[in-house]
Amino acid sequence: MYAIVKTGGKQYKVAPGDKLNIEKLDAEVGAKVELDAICVVDGKKVEADPAKAAATKVVAVVLEQFKGEKQLVFKFKKRKNYKKLRGHRQQLTRVEIESIGSAKAAKPAAKKAAKKDAAEEKPAAKPAEKTEAAKPAAKKPAAAKKPAAAKATTEKKPAAKKPAAKKPAEKADEKPASKDAE
Repeated sequence: MYAIVKTGGKQYKVAPGDKLNIEKLDAEVGAKVELDAICVVDGKKVEADPAKAAATKVVAVVLEQFKGEKQLVFKFKKRKNYKKLRGHRQQLTRVEIESIGSAKAAKPAAKKAAKKDAAEEKPAAKPAEKTEAAKPAAKKPAAAKKPAAAKATTEKKPAAKKPAAKKPAEKADEKPASKDAE
């Protein structure tokens, strides 16, 4: 299960247990904060309507307040002797996503889905055993086809190559004669 939340003018994909840095929130360390969800995905069910997704609660715990890395801002105008270098450090908040929606309702649903998956895997294993037994039988006809394919290639003979064209004797005599003349 995951959700898309909007905070600080940005959108983040979050799941329970995720830690992320967001724009500064006015909350103390250890405080629980509720984020606005705009999309919620729970297995096969997708709630993309922001009005309905906003009803889902995304709870996060504030871990720390800190400053981000320095970002350099350089302004420059050619042929005007104008240069400005400024630095900026953004105020950020590190949060950990505690839960999406009602965690109590999500856990039993996850257990039921796991039981269904386990039940589906057991019958699927039996046909897999049958296919393994069928594989050696399938290999035998393929082995029989290989010699037939080899015979087909031996029956076909490549076309005989034509001999290379020979140069006229006169031209061959002239060339060495010109070399001797030099």
